[in-house]
Amino acid sequence: MAFVSSDHPGEPELAAAAVKILIAGGFGVGKTTMVGAVSEIAPLRTEEMLSELSAGVDDLTGVEAKTTTTVAMDFGRITINPELILYIFGTPGQDRFWFLWDELARGTLGAVVLADTRRLDGSFAAVDFFERREIPFVVAVNCFDGAPTYTTDEVRDALDLDDYVPVKLCDARHRDSGKDVLLVLMEHLIQRAHTELVQN
Repeated sequence: MAFVSSDHPGEPELAAAAVKILIAGGFGVGKTTMVGAVSEIAPLRTEEMLSELSAGVDDLTGVEAKTTTTVAMDFGRITINPELILYIFGTPGQDRFWFLWDELARGTLGAVVLADTRRLDGSFAAVDFFERREIPFVVAVNCFDGAPTYTTDEVRDALDLDDYVPVKLCDARHRDSGKDVLLVLMEHLIQRAHTELVQN
């Protein structure tokens, strides 16, 4: 629980809900970029240069210009409003670092699966990860320059998503676009919680 100072002197500080969110997806889809774009603090990054040792291990198809990779996590923070602060963790994308996902997922309220239409098959593992653990998620399609353009319904069909899973187009480079994705996730989490409350 975090505390946000009041705008009015003499009033008590408000207790803000601190929520843990994951940004996940395949290698090179823009997770580090999105965390950096939305974070109101200097993001923590664990990037290393790609080397010859990764040749034949990391598939650079579609991201040939990529020179760095996340080896543990990215971390940032964004205040949605005085009552809600999001702590955002970006996962590593390469298969060999997926063992970290279980640890990063501990205590998370929800997730964003970031997708790239040039390599949409790279999103299946992330979708499966959150479905198996029953962690609510949304899919955000990072619209790279020159990438094939598809509607959200086409992406939903390609990833075989349930109708209730939100899909949103975005540009991970821009703060407002990333923030819109996070707001869609928050709305999805609220709707899920309401539905479960009604059913119980």
